[in-house]
Amino acid sequence: MFTLPAYHAPDFTSPELAHAPEVKWERVTLPGVAPEGYHSTSMYPEYFKIDGQWVLPRESRMDASVVIGEDGVLRVVENRNLKGGDKVILGRTENGQEGIYLHTRGFEAPDARPDDQFVFRQGRSRETSYARDYDRLFELLRYEKEHGNILWVMGPAFSFDADARRAMQCMVENGYVDGLMAGNALATHDLEGSMFHTALGQDIYTQHSCPNGHYHHLDVINRVRRSGSIPRFIQDYHIQDGIIYSCVKHGVPLVLTGSIRDDGPLPEVIGDAYQGQTAMRGLVKKATTVICLATMLHTIATGNMTPSYRVMEDGTVRPVFLYTVDADEFVVNKLLDRGSLSATTIVTNVQDFIMLVVKGLGLM
Repeated sequence: MFTLPAYHAPDFTSPELAHAPEVKWERVTLPGVAPEGYHSTSMYPEYFKIDGQWVLPRESRMDASVVIGEDGVLRVVENRNLKGGDKVILGRTENGQEGIYLHTRGFEAPDARPDDQFVFRQGRSRETSYARDYDRLFELLRYEKEHGNILWVMGPAFSFDADARRAMQCMVENGYVDGLMAGNALATHDLEGSMFHTALGQDIYTQHSCPNGHYHHLDVINRVRRSGSIPRFIQDYHIQDGIIYSCVKHGVPLVLTGSIRDDGPLPEVIGDAYQGQTAMRGLVKKATTVICLATMLHTIATGNMTPSYRVMEDGTVRPVFLYTVDADEFVVNKLLDRGSLSATTIVTNVQDFIMLVVKGLGLM
C-alpha cells in the first residue's frame, strides 16, 4: 500500500538558523530585470527569514527570483515577469548566513535505510531492472488518482501505435490523467489516427504505407483549422477515439506548444515560446506527479519548472514525483544533468511502458 513520504522541516532552533539574519531585498527598477545579487531558486524547498520567521514559498520553480509581496506572501517569479517596484530577495548562499536556507533532505526519514524509502535520484541504464519501479509507480498512480494531480508530458511516439493510443485513452477514461502537455505533432498524428487510422501516412497497426498517406496529417490540420478548434473538429467529423478525443470528452486540460518545424499548426498550438512556457507552468503548479515520455525538449522544459515539493491547502508539504521515460539513455540523463535531480528515470520504449502501466493497473 502506497504511503506518501513524510516531510521533515528544518530544525529552526539550531544555532545557525535561530541566529540567522533577516533576508535582504532590493526593489526592481527596470521591469524584467532583477537587481544585482538576486537569489535564484532551485527545485528544493527554500526558506527565507522574514520578520523573525522562516517562510517557505507555496509555489516554486528553478531559476527564478523570490518577490516579497506587499501582503508578506512570497512569490517565485521568472525574471522576465518582474515588475517595477517588486521587492526581490538578495543572496547567493543557502546555509542561513544570509537568511536563506536550502532544504535538500526534507523527504528523507532520518532512521530509514535508503532501500526502504521512496527515494529520488534513480538514474539508471537500459540494463537496469525496473520491476520494482513499475510496482511503485502503480501504487503511486492509484494514490494520486484519489489524492493528487497527474500531469503527462508526451511526445508523438504514442500516436504511431494503435495499442499505445488505446492504452493512453484508457488512462484518461479511468481518471489517471489530470493534464496533458505536448506539441503539435502528438495532437496532429493522434487525430490523424482517429480519422485515417494512420500516422504520417502509415497504418498505426500494420505499419503499411497508404497511397497518398503523406497528405493525411496535412489534411487533418487543414480540417481542424477549418473547424476552428479541436473540439469543433471532433464534433464536425464524428471523431470517436484517441488520446486527444478522450481528453476533450473528459475535460482534461491540454497545453500544446509549438516549434519552428511545425506544420500548420493546429489552432490550439501556442506559437509564442514564452506564452507556451506560462501555460505549461499553469499545469505544473497543480501537479503532484509528472510523467514525461519520449520528448526531450518538453521533458527538460517541464523538469526546469517542476519543484520537488508542493505546499497543500492545509499547509502540509508533500513531494512532487517526476518520471522521465525514453528509449535513449542520453535523453533521461540530460534531464538529470539540467539539475532535475528528483527525477526517476526509466529507459524503455514508451509504447511498451504505457502497455505495462495499463495492465499493471488492471485497466486492460
